[in-house]
Amino acid sequence: MLKKFILNNGLRVLLFPMENTEAVTLLFLAATGSKYETKNISGISHLLEHLLFRGIKSYPEPGSISRALDEIGGFYNAFTDKEVLGIIFKAGVENLSLISKILTEMVTVPLLDKKELIKEKKVVVEEISMREDNPQILILDLWETLLYGDQPAGWLVIGSRKTVSSISQKNLSDHLKSSFTAKNSVLAIAGNIKEKDVIKMVKRDFSVLPGKKRFQKKSVKENQNKPEIMLHFKKTDQTHLCLGVRTVGISAFSEKKYVLAVIASLLGGMMSSRLFVEVRERRGLAYYIRTSCEHYTDSGYLVTHAGLNNEKVMEAIEIICREYQRLKMERVGDQELAKAKENLRGRLRLGLETSDSFASFFGLQELIDGKVLTPSQQWQKIAKITPDDILKVAKEVFRAENLNVALIGPQRQEKEIRNILKI
Repeated sequence: MLKKFILNNGLRVLLFPMENTEAVTLLFLAATGSKYETKNISGISHLLEHLLFRGIKSYPEPGSISRALDEIGGFYNAFTDKEVLGIIFKAGVENLSLISKILTEMVTVPLLDKKELIKEKKVVVEEISMREDNPQILILDLWETLLYGDQPAGWLVIGSRKTVSSISQKNLSDHLKSSFTAKNSVLAIAGNIKEKDVIKMVKRDFSVLPGKKRFQKKSVKENQNKPEIMLHFKKTDQTHLCLGVRTVGISAFSEKKYVLAVIASLLGGMMSSRLFVEVRERRGLAYYIRTSCEHYTDSGYLVTHAGLNNEKVMEAIEIICREYQRLKMERVGDQELAKAKENLRGRLRLGLETSDSFASFFGLQELIDGKVLTPSQQWQKIAKITPDDILKVAKEVFRAENLNVALIGPQRQEKEIRNILKI
């Protein structure tokens, strides 16, 4: 059973005891990311994530944190997104105290050594190059840039070569102090734990986090009134596409996000979904095609992501738009709706088998939503969705003025694409 307590400094702590495992996961989450940055230091959250592993007081030598965790067979990683930075440690339960102390120092007193900063900037620049060389990844970055433009929501999480190169040691230190505060963070612990012992450990280690006020970000501005197109010309053997809609007003806090999840499942969330069958199975236009939703705290979208035959892009766009339109014109049949909902239920279950998956499931909800629903509570919200709910939300989001398409490939026919962007 999930339990929550709050330290005196304001840190929210979630505990999820699990039997039949010898592992334990610590996941630290902070509300920071590219939406919390200024343009001149865009990418600083991601760079900070890298630097955290390059040395702390107890393990000052570069690589010493990794060696200490490797010696116990631990799993460790970190990630940065638009609105969250996370650090995850997983190890045998006998090493819980060790990984807690390392994690505490990483988020409170990392060395942020200047020499290591210079090295890590080069690493991040190589990561930027890697993303630019992979159109399947790059198209998702360009999609959000198309949606939000020159504001924090539209900047790349990784930053640019120029901004990353200009970030100083002081910039990093200031960003850490403003981001890694108790009231701005969540600690999720899942695995073979004893509640009293873990609470004592957390109070010992994480009470040093400063209890500052939560760091606020700028609100997203959305002013679209017609379909928008971004063509990124590149001589590729396959065109990579993102085609979808803004879901204005359906953020992480909206109950409609569950309806959108079902809509995404119907369209391209499974191998028997409408777009997978029509675009790949019947016509052979793509190897991969999927539809998904993203819900931030103040913005969101639904997008179909595909890799297409260069000669068949127009045909695919017409099919996607037709399926979007069909959802707002025709009621979904009970059998198809039941299949989509059960698919979501199955994926939810399969995604929650390990201590790290439970820590992420609960921790991210607490950080982003400010409240936590159990898997069964989430399923109850999905189970009660009706064909009328699907129709209502589809009519709300599938509007011509919400449409956007981003392409990477040898495409220059913007006028032709605009003519078929209709729903």
